Amino acid sequence: MIGQFLRHGSNAVLCAAVAAIACAGALGRVTLVLPAVLIGVALFFGTEYTTHRFLLHARPLRSPFILRLQHRLHYDHHLEPDRLDLLFLPLWFAIPAIALFAAVYFAITRSGAVTLSLVLGNLIGLTYYEWVHFVAHIPYRPWTQFGRWMKKYHLWHHFKSERHWFGVTNPAFDVLNRTYASVEAVDRSARTRLLFK
Repeated sequence: MIGQFLRHGSNAVLCAAVAAIACAGALGRVTLVLPAVLIGVALFFGTEYTTHRFLLHARPLRSPFILRLQHRLHYDHHLEPDRLDLLFLPLWFAIPAIALFAAVYFAITRSGAVTLSLVLGNLIGLTYYEWVHFVAHIPYRPWTQFGRWMKKYHLWHHFKSERHWFGVTNPAFDVLNRTYASVEAVDRSARTRLLFK
């Protein structure tokens, strides 16, 4: 299962980057600031919801290039939720996105150590997100009750209503933004697979 996870998308690179930065910090090669790492994880979980809801579920744009991006990054995942090659972020998207976040962090903090720590937190959050998303889409029963519930939670988004349950790793931002609902209270949508058709 871990081998399958590492073979797709940017997962092997994400895991290697987290391990390299953490090891470099443990060996004293770079300075890591633990509160900034934790803030980086928290920032990732905030962007997880907003990116999924407002960017990945954005209306199709007329530009053929942007429309191809929208399909590859999310629309096609809804169309074929069992295809692992459509499940994970591709490297060509992940690397520029991480670089952009790093540039913003450095512009704000003017500290290499704080920037690297924030990026490490983002990478930890993203790796966890990719793992939880992977587990939701494969025939695997999570060990914990919360894990089993989150798997069902994400699958409701794919098979019940694409307008609810945007959180993949946790429901907090769905609750805050009123996109959480009891599954029984939501009518089945005809657009969970064909977004905007």
